[in-house]
Amino acid sequence: MRHKNSGKQLSRNSSHRRAMLRNMVTSLFAHEQIQTTDVKAKQIRPIAEKMITLAKRGDLHARKQAIAYLQEARVAHRLFEELKGRFTDRQGGYLRIIKVGTRKGDGAPLSIVQLVNMKEKVKGQAKQD
Repeated sequence: MRHKNSGKQLSRNSSHRRAMLRNMVTSLFAHEQIQTTDVKAKQIRPIAEKMITLAKRGDLHARKQAIAYLQEARVAHRLFEELKGRFTDRQGGYLRIIKVGTRKGDGAPLSIVQLVNMKEKVKGQAKQD
């Protein structure tokens, strides 16, 4: 029974799973979008949103927590300097997961995980002339 065991195992042991998720979140902030399977995309969403929340907080302790989790310090600095400004007025929902189909080799469902860009116009918003 799986009482009090939350989260997916992703067919990996705990250290491999943690390292994989850390690498994926680091790549997401480095490139602003990544392509992965649906299940992995759903697993990295809360972690990435927590990192953005730390960046919005912006104090020294939050910066050290982000640097401790992310694999590269330069990505953490980019998160705190550049990406933080996009999300200051947003109260959550920093990521977008778009389903793109299946992988050719094994038929696994694929998704694109990307940061929401605040500079885009919202769909359905009328043009102001």
